[in-house]
Amino acid sequence: MIVIEPITLQNLALFKEVRLCALQEAPYAFGSTYARESAFTDSEWTARLDRWNGVRGAGFIAVDGGSPCGLAGILLDEKSPERADLVSMWTSPSHRQTGVGRQLVNQVLEWAGARNVSTLLLMVTSNNAGAIRFYEKLDFARTGRTEPYPNDPAVMEYEMSRPIP
Repeated sequence: MIVIEPITLQNLALFKEVRLCALQEAPYAFGSTYARESAFTDSEWTARLDRWNGVRGAGFIAVDGGSPCGLAGILLDEKSPERADLVSMWTSPSHRQTGVGRQLVNQVLEWAGARNVSTLLLMVTSNNAGAIRFYEKLDFARTGRTEPYPNDPAVMEYEMSRPIP
């Protein structure tokens, strides 16, 4: 059974495990790299936890039988508190198309709704057709804004958004 948990000090090791798995399995989907984050110290992982579970953000992991299988974070927009960004979304290939991704996004939406966020935004790379289709099924639409992907300027990132009722 899949359980969605907020990232806390108690499951920080699971967060680190799933984040590093995500960076290895889908390096084209993140602004960071496995090489960079695998070198993080424990204090750097704790600082990330503090950022994701403070007033301005939250992080969630999906856990299946004690093993992490998904990840999602949300950060409030610093200039427009009615907007937030879905970040670090990833589901293990073994758990794709099983509803885990939807559960993670629903948790993010619930957190955002409780803080009066009206728009959820995300960036997705142009070469990640599976993720684009997934987000479209969850009522995200392209905004028209694009930018070069930081790790490969030949790849574009598309901004997508959806309203939060």
